[in-house]
Amino acid sequence: MKITFLGTGCPEPSLRRASSGYLVEIAGDKIVFDFGGGVFDRLMQAGHRPEDIDVLVLSHLHSDHMMDYPRLVHAGWDAGKGLLGTVPLKVFGPAPMADVHDRYFGENGALAFDIEARVGNPGSQQVWVERGGDLPRPGPAVALTEIDATWSYETQDWRITCCEVPHAQPHLLCLAFRIDCLTTGKSFVYSGDAARTEDLINLASGADLLLHWCYRLDGEQEGSFIARLSPSPSEIGQIAAEARVKRLALTHLRTRSDDDNRHAEILEHAASTFTGSIDIAEDLAVIELSG
Repeated sequence: MKITFLGTGCPEPSLRRASSGYLVEIAGDKIVFDFGGGVFDRLMQAGHRPEDIDVLVLSHLHSDHMMDYPRLVHAGWDAGKGLLGTVPLKVFGPAPMADVHDRYFGENGALAFDIEARVGNPGSQQVWVERGGDLPRPGPAVALTEIDATWSYETQDWRITCCEVPHAQPHLLCLAFRIDCLTTGKSFVYSGDAARTEDLINLASGADLLLHWCYRLDGEQEGSFIARLSPSPSEIGQIAAEARVKRLALTHLRTRSDDDNRHAEILEHAASTFTGSIDIAEDLAVIELSG
């Protein structure tokens, strides 16, 4: 199992960090958890193309977790994803993901004029045929399934399970995910954006790697609503310790937390409650879980 951090930032503009996005390569499949702004470019920089992605799983519908979704779907479609003998992109996300997709790609969607031109213009048709396509050219299509906390998905090689995590309810359903390799026994857990919850601790139990968002520093905004929903590094370390994970990586950093001194502080506080390996996630960094 190979995990590439495509985006480790938050909604704040940053040249160092794209918004949330994480690629998992396992048994020949490529699965991406979240696809925020800038993740498309990081995917390409990591040596992958949009048509290579097999499965996209969205933790919730905040923009910094799905802003590049239309770019992924459109670019994959333009390259022939699902139309030139390949398998369509499978998309899983909480409601109203189907409505979001339709507002981009539906008959009256934001990209309807672009798609109509690419499907109907003779020059675009010629390019499509030269790529190996047939006319009439179909529009974009994905295999989209709306999910909730009861969802799971399994192949012969890997399994994804999930739980609900407190973050933006009641406005958005927010989920955390675990992927287990059924052949090596290795496991990766992605918290999404999550307050402390026993469901996440149970989901992460014994995992080889827990990737947890770290939006707030210790001693920052204590007692506020943000603090109740955003564990500090020491609180994240406690979560990792209670879940008995082997390794912890911290992501979703804010720009004000993103310098060497702050990183050292974050790692020190996390290590005060968790004795395992701790990393600050960086865009394009890779962790391999081998067994």
